[in-house]
Amino acid sequence: MKAMVTGSSTAQFLARGEGRIAYEVSGTGPLVVCLPGMGELRSLYRLTVPALVAAGFQVAAMDLRGHGDSDATFSRHDDVAAGQDALALIEHLGGPGVIVGNSMGAGAAVWAAAERPEAVSGLVLIGPFVRDVPTNPLLVLGFRTAMAGPWAPRAWTAYLPKLYPGRRPADFADHLSAIAASMRRPGHARAFRATTRTSHAPAEARLSEIASPTLVVMGERDPDFSDPLVEARLISERLDAEVLVVPHAGHYPHVEYPEQVNPALVGFVERVARRG
Repeated sequence: MKAMVTGSSTAQFLARGEGRIAYEVSGTGPLVVCLPGMGELRSLYRLTVPALVAAGFQVAAMDLRGHGDSDATFSRHDDVAAGQDALALIEHLGGPGVIVGNSMGAGAAVWAAAERPEAVSGLVLIGPFVRDVPTNPLLVLGFRTAMAGPWAPRAWTAYLPKLYPGRRPADFADHLSAIAASMRRPGHARAFRATTRTSHAPAEARLSEIASPTLVVMGERDPDFSDPLVEARLISERLDAEVLVVPHAGHYPHVEYPEQVNPALVGFVERVARRG
């Protein structure tokens, strides 16, 4: 399946005050909302959506503010803002819904589930940043500097392959091209830079409030964490979550190894979305 590109005619839009959030809906049934992370597009879920639709779910994949087809007119681009957008989309589509969040999208999902537990029937957290993980401050500064200038689209698409240490999908080059095209749109590089400065402290502060059933999916070789297995265990203990560790995978295990992730993800969503 080709990556969904910016300017897609299939995009729908949800007004959110300062701008519009783009999303794409497939299938019918209980709702699942898919939330990508920093620098990514809703097409990050291009190999996940068909499996959920085939299992009888309505799936809404959305773009973050200033990413993909979403407007770049917003003043905030943090976990809380993304969580508020996810809740607004769930309400618009007649939730409740399961939220699938990758990277900072996982932090947004956690915040949303704490803010409105009645609207979130379950969480799937993939390569999750739900806290500010201890990191060498020089590395953080170097990354932010590399992504700060007009060269950001090229720098980010050059960095992304490192987050796929396992098997890259056949359409990987097309997906990178779509990301670069999105970042060249007016205001989108600024929005991307803002996400690189996001603190996940608001998500961590609310971990104890989470009542929604949760599945944590972690790539065994995720380079964003010094020890991915320790991070997965920590999140699991704090959320009483199920854990799926994907061998050889990096930050996007659902893209690298969908044949391993999709059955577990669909099975989890079936249990929590249809309970009762």
